[in-house]
Amino acid sequence: MTKTPGKDSIDSVPELSLEQLQAESQSLRDKINRFRLGLGRHFIEKQRLIDLMTVAAVAQEPLLLVGPPGTAKSDLVLKFRDAITLEPGDYFEYLLTRFTEPSEILGPIDINELRAGRYIRRERGKLPTARMVFLDEVFKASSAILNALLTVINERKFYQDGVPVPVKLKVLFAATNEVPEHAELGALKDRFVLKAACRPVQETHFVELLDAGLDSQTARDLNRKPWAEGLCSLEDFMKAHRYLTLQMAKTEPRDRELFFRDEVMREFRRVIRTLVREDEVFVSDRKLIKLYRLLRTRAWIVHGGAVEREDLQLLSYLGETREEIDLLEEKVPRLLGLTS
Repeated sequence: MTKTPGKDSIDSVPELSLEQLQAESQSLRDKINRFRLGLGRHFIEKQRLIDLMTVAAVAQEPLLLVGPPGTAKSDLVLKFRDAITLEPGDYFEYLLTRFTEPSEILGPIDINELRAGRYIRRERGKLPTARMVFLDEVFKASSAILNALLTVINERKFYQDGVPVPVKLKVLFAATNEVPEHAELGALKDRFVLKAACRPVQETHFVELLDAGLDSQTARDLNRKPWAEGLCSLEDFMKAHRYLTLQMAKTEPRDRELFFRDEVMREFRRVIRTLVREDEVFVSDRKLIKLYRLLRTRAWIVHGGAVEREDLQLLSYLGETREEIDLLEEKVPRLLGLTS
């Protein structure tokens, strides 16, 4: 069993060298793969989503889960949280509405500081101090919260009295029942490179769904968490992220020369061009760069080497609307020749 890491060990991860991480890279991969497969056993037909959550968590990129109520969006996140053995205070979640105030997310204004002429939030226990965050119905937030989230997601900071302050955020999951098409939400949607549909499974797995659901509910009622097997920790995810970042930081030779063969790069470019031209899928320059990192992360987790054609299936999750999400999940594997 993996011991719960202390704050000091997590905070020291940014100081680790490539050589130090190289020595335990295989162990990290083994832990992360046991984690994702172990967690998958507690759900019905959700392994694909758990794999995406794992890739997003290692890459430290946000992931949006899209689906109607009752399709396990929150349950996926909560069990993921339990399974990575977080320290108290490292997790923050909130159900957003159009009435949600910034103080509920970022922390209330410190009245004593305000009397002294300083606009300071008491952020303890709120988003700025959490390492893992779950925002449910993220697109229902007010414009003030949306603007703050853009800065948090893209720059990992928020403002205290006009001064940028780093947040601790490493893993961000969000959920929505539907993807609105309002223009003012375009920037936030673009921050979520990956958007995955969470669909009901009762039509094809009726009995299995009942069994798994009852097992999960009775476990919670008895205060048991069999999905929290101690196979992996947040520290392991952070080490994996730093290891891959240090690898990608090399310039002689460049990362793509070692881990992204020319023929796979051509396929990557072809699929992106096809989706943009034929289906008008929006792929910003920023998103393209983040996609490279996500593809490298998936390749390392799943098979430990260079990006392969099968890794390009991540492009299935680029949809900006519910219609695009459904279309791409079918079209991208077909473009890659991966459908039977």
